[in-house]
Amino acid sequence: MAAVKELIRVEADGSISFGDYELEVKTKLKDFNHQGDLYKVKTFREITKLERNDLFVYESVPGTAVENFRATADSVEFQVNGPEDAQITLGMEEDTEYVTQVDGQITMEGQPSPPEKAPKRKKTPVPSL
Repeated sequence: MAAVKELIRVEADGSISFGDYELEVKTKLKDFNHQGDLYKVKTFREITKLERNDLFVYESVPGTAVENFRATADSVEFQVNGPEDAQITLGMEEDTEYVTQVDGQITMEGQPSPPEKAPKRKKTPVPSL
């Protein structure tokens, strides 16, 4: 998986891909319309952040490339790549329990940790609602 050079794009399956961890300077793209929602992405080597309709969706430190990101009422799924381990934070519903899976294996159950206590992950976390 390579960096998303156009910063954000729609895939053939309707999911989105975003983020370019190879950029040296923070780069932004806003008002990207997809399925009636407006997305904003900020990305470079230090951070990748995605917002939908001005609400937080995704953040990684350091920056990453995210492919096939799909959020539904029941799940969030995506694949992520970067030059090193990254801390990934997702905007989720409060007072809701989640099951986190990496490559189909349950890695955490229960309420998510606050962002400052979130564990570092090498692989893609896929919370199921």
